[in-house]
Amino acid sequence: MTTGDATPAMHGERADLLETLGVHRGFLRFTLRGLTDEQAALKPTASQLCLGGLIKHVTRVERSWADFVLDRQGGLGGAGGADEHERGFQMLPVDTVADLLADYDAAARATDELVATIEDLDASHPLPPAPWFTPGARRSNRRVFLHLIAETAQHAGHADIIREALDGAKTMG
Repeated sequence: MTTGDATPAMHGERADLLETLGVHRGFLRFTLRGLTDEQAALKPTASQLCLGGLIKHVTRVERSWADFVLDRQGGLGGAGGADEHERGFQMLPVDTVADLLADYDAAARATDELVATIEDLDASHPLPPAPWFTPGARRSNRRVFLHLIAETAQHAGHADIIREALDGAKTMG
């Protein structure tokens, strides 16, 4: 099994993490099949979510958690606050489905490479101060990757509902 051009064949826990993340990414990507940029920007439910915005969000989330694991500046939030977070779910007029998916693919390849090559899945890092994190809490690399799986699966479900509201198409079932 390979997850990208540079990722070696994996076995065991890392292979399971990559396979599970890949499955949920596939469900999420599938919701955009055959849609125009305009359709991907529509918000057909009571929420403010759109398919293009969900892709943009999960791309940002993967990069942010990768920065966290690698102790890079900007991991998990950085500057911007609530307004920037909200914009991260919006498909702007300059955004295209093709560009958003290409960017998501690039982030996914980087995450896959990180899962495959990070030295220690048990290594942990302190979480930054935020209302949704317990003060002083830490996250292991493993838990970060499990969170990415959960986040992707959750948003794949959101995307499935949005796509069904758009035109009746379903990702699953």
